[in-house]
Amino acid sequence: MEAQRLAHEADRLEALKQYQILDTPPEQTYDDFTLLASYICEVPIALISLVDSERQWFKSKVGLEVNETPRDVAFCNTTILSPEILIVSDALLDQRFATNPLVTDEPRIRFYAGAPLVTPEGHILGSLCVIDRKPRELSEVQKTALIALARQVVIQLEWRRVSAHLAEALDQIKLMEGLIPICSYCKGIRDDQGYWSTVEKFIKQHSDVEFTHGICDVCLQKHFPNVAERCCSKTD
Repeated sequence: MEAQRLAHEADRLEALKQYQILDTPPEQTYDDFTLLASYICEVPIALISLVDSERQWFKSKVGLEVNETPRDVAFCNTTILSPEILIVSDALLDQRFATNPLVTDEPRIRFYAGAPLVTPEGHILGSLCVIDRKPRELSEVQKTALIALARQVVIQLEWRRVSAHLAEALDQIKLMEGLIPICSYCKGIRDDQGYWSTVEKFIKQHSDVEFTHGICDVCLQKHFPNVAERCCSKTD
C-alpha cells in the first residue's frame, strides 16, 4: 500500500512539473480567479495553491503576503487526497488542524474550503481555496461556484501546458526544416555545439520517436549475400 501511495505521488509530482507553472510570476488570469473566489465566498483570503514535494506554492493570492508555506502544515496537503471539496468550518474544533501553526499563529485560520485542481488524467495538483479568520460555512451556491472556478483554473493550466508543448513542437519542426550537417561517409549528424552523433540519437533528442532496427534488401544482398540467397530460395 505504501509503495502504491509513493508511486501515485511520484506521478502527481511529475504531472505538476509538466505544467511548468511553479515559481512563475503573477498573471492576471489567475489573479482574477482568486479575486472572484474571495468575492463570491465573502472571505478575506483566497489562494491558488500548488502542492510541490516539500511546499505549497501560491500561483495567486488575495489577502496573504507569503508566497509559500511548508507542505507539512498546508491544509491543501489534505485537500489533494480526494477529488471532493474539503471544508473545515472551524479549524480549532477539527483534530486534524487544531494544533497547526497556521491556526495557532498567523494567519490564524479558522475556516478553510479547498476545491481540488484535478487534471484530465486525475492528478490533483493543489487547490483553489478560500480562508477566513473566523468560523463559518459556505452556502450551496458558494460551494458550487468555488468548484466551478477550480475547474476553470485547471483549464487555464491545460491551455498553458498544451501551448508550451506546441511551441516546442514548432521549434523541432523548424530545426528539422533547416540544413542539418551530415557526414558523407558514416551519416553522423553534427549538433549546434559541433559534436557528432548518430542519426538515431539526433532524432531522439528532438522527438518522441523510438527505433527498431532491421536490414533492407539492398544491404542484405551487399553485406550478407549467403543469408539473402537462402531467403530468396525460401520465397521461390
